[in-house]
Formats: sequence, structure tokens, C-alpha cells
Amino acid sequence: MNPLVTSGLDGRHGGTALSVNVNKVALLRNSRALDIPNLVRAATMALEAGADGITIHPRPDERHIRASDVGELAELMKAWPQAEFNIEGNPYHNLMPFVEAVRPAQCTFVPDSAEQSTSDHGWRMPDDLARLRPVIAAAHAAGVRVSLFMDPDSAAMPAVRDSGADRVELYTETFARAHRQADYADVLAKFVAAGEAAQRVGLGVNAGHDLNRANLTDFLTAVRGVQEVSIGHALIADALELGMADAVRAYLRCIRLAEVHRPSAHSSAG
Repeated sequence: MNPLVTSGLDGRHGGTALSVNVNKVALLRNSRALDIPNLVRAATMALEAGADGITIHPRPDERHIRASDVGELAELMKAWPQAEFNIEGNPYHNLMPFVEAVRPAQCTFVPDSAEQSTSDHGWRMPDDLARLRPVIAAAHAAGVRVSLFMDPDSAAMPAVRDSGADRVELYTETFARAHRQADYADVLAKFVAAGEAAQRVGLGVNAGHDLNRANLTDFLTAVRGVQEVSIGHALIADALELGMADAVRAYLRCIRLAEVHRPSAHSSAG
């Protein structure tokens, strides 16, 4: 297994790490020519409340995260060595200069177009395998772990491993839409199978997109071994009601509850 698959976060509390995506804080700030809300302050509050990391997704049009934000947040993260900085984006747009300049703990490669409002699909494997290898190698040369944004496709996981990536981030929008609906069991089974398939070939598993307080515990209870969830839209929306610190703590409680609900390996074996 690639040594970049694991990190200090995995042993911090023995379970899934919570990375807070602060894009929506930047989006609100950019609506006025003011530094309100302050992005670094928001990230600091999340970390002080117990978040395990900060995620950003800078886009070419700087609709939310600006180039200057990347450096400022990277500087903040130096004061939080126990936490991780995750930069998401399309490696063929503006992502790689940031990866090489600030060397975050992790970069998550997402196959979005410049005009998309949000990510809506994962990489296609094995079709994207050859072109991903060079950018994954470049990230590794900078000492950065690579996660690929993927649909819950079990058959694709060997090709992800062959690309050189360290992890997958399971794109969870279909799970969120199906949560407790008629097709919930079938959709959830695909994520369980994809997580197992990824781990069988030596990949770490992350997850993100439309996870929230209502569905996070159910997802993590069923999909074992998830090392990190990246949550932005729902958590920032909850922070408007609860405050940033209490919103982060609420999501951490969802994670801990999954750890309590999840059957142990001994009980499932016997």
C-alpha cells in the first residue's frame, strides 16, 4: 500500500475524520467588497471546535475561493499540524499550481467543467486512467496524497489503483437523494460494495457531497472504513442556525454515533 494512504488523522480518534469545506463562506464574502465573513476566521473556528481538516475547491473563475485564500489557509494550517488541508479541483484547470505551491496533505482530483455550479460525477475508469497518471505522479512528487472523486462503481477500483491514486472520494449525492426512499437499500448497497472494493485493492476511502446531519450516521454505519468525509454546504447552512462551533460538533457526534452503531468485526463474524 502506498504510504500516503494513511496519515496522522487516522489515529487521532480511531475513526472517520471530518474535513470542513469552507467554499460557501467564501461565496458569501464575495457578494460584497468586504472581508466579511473572514475565511481564515471561519476555518479557525471549525478547527477549534474539533474539525480534523479544512477543504477548499478553488475554481478558475474564483466564484468563491480566491488564489490569495489558498495561501492564507495554508499558512493557518501550519499552526494545526494535527489537522489536514485538502484542496479539490480539476487537475487540468487551475489546481496543480496550488498543489505544488502549498503542498497540502491531500488533493482531490474532480472531473468538473469550469462552468459547473458543483461537482456532479466521478472519473470514468479505465477511460481516464492514462491521462491521470502524470498529474498523480506530479502530486506525489510534491509529497501530496491523491484522492480521486468517483461514483460508487466497484468495477472501477482496480483501475483507480493502477492510476497511482491513494484514495477514492465516493461521490455521495445519489445516496443522499435516495436516503430513506424506496430505492435506498439498493443505492446504499452500491456504496458498501464500492468501499469494500476500494479497500480490497489497497485504496483508502473518503466520501462527500450532500452528506448532512440526517444521513451521515446511516452512511458511515453501513460503509465501513471511511477515513474522511468532506462536508461543506450542509454544515455551513447549519452553522447559520447553530454557529460554526456547534455545527462542527454536531457532525462529529454523527460520526461517533456511527461508530457506536456499527457492528464490530467480532459480532459480524460470529
